Amino acid sequence: MNQKVLKDAQYSQHSYTLSEISHLYGKQVHILSDPYLFTTLSKLCRADCKQPLINQLLDILYRELVRVVVNQEFPLITKQLETRMAMSHSEGNFEARVVDPLTKVVCVNLARAGTVPSQICFDAFNYLLNPDGIRQDHISINRKVDTNEKVIGTSLGGLKIGGDIKDHYVIIPDPMGATGSTIKSAMDIYRAHGKAHKYIAMHLIITPEYLAHVTQNYPEVIIFALRLDRGLSSEKALNSIPGTFWKEERGLNDKQYIVPGAGGLGEVINNSYV
Repeated sequence: MNQKVLKDAQYSQHSYTLSEISHLYGKQVHILSDPYLFTTLSKLCRADCKQPLINQLLDILYRELVRVVVNQEFPLITKQLETRMAMSHSEGNFEARVVDPLTKVVCVNLARAGTVPSQICFDAFNYLLNPDGIRQDHISINRKVDTNEKVIGTSLGGLKIGGDIKDHYVIIPDPMGATGSTIKSAMDIYRAHGKAHKYIAMHLIITPEYLAHVTQNYPEVIIFALRLDRGLSSEKALNSIPGTFWKEERGLNDKQYIVPGAGGLGEVINNSYV
């Protein structure tokens, strides 16, 4: 049978429109408007949500975040695709636009809250792309607090960076974007290590304080989040488009936990309350 490649106009291009809320934080910030993921996240935040359900919900949320990030940020190529029907129909092979399988990705494991999310993302990218171009780096990091339990930075316990980051998509899956101190530490490490093609932070919940810190100091970071929490903001701010009265927006309590938030997610993921 003569080999023929089917060329159908509908396969020649893909358009994707991200569903996100309106805000004034900057074009690099994407806060999703997704009822399915919003509802799933609300279950994760409940006080009665325990293991193993926590990891199961994290798996749903972060695999969906990978899908969103790939659709929005990753490159496409035109490729000849084969199907089983090519054995009986020459049109069983067709040409289409697909995600470039040679896209290089680094998943950053920010232990401990980011360990499970990073592994989920690492697995998802390995299924979608050529595994030879996917790696996972590890940074042992935790909050540094003063005598009043206020966050004053991060403590770095160690790191293992597995290679260069040139032409890579550096993915930072950090569930709670609270103060921005963790992203600061990660970005300072990678900035000193080279220049990535893109830096993408993937969060479940972020705060206005986090956004103020990261957008000002690390404008190259593209931020994706499922929810913006600003529960301690002024009434005027709460009744306005996010970012309109940024200085009156507040999502952190005095111990710099997020409100409404999800509690200490690193603690509940690991069943380790220290």
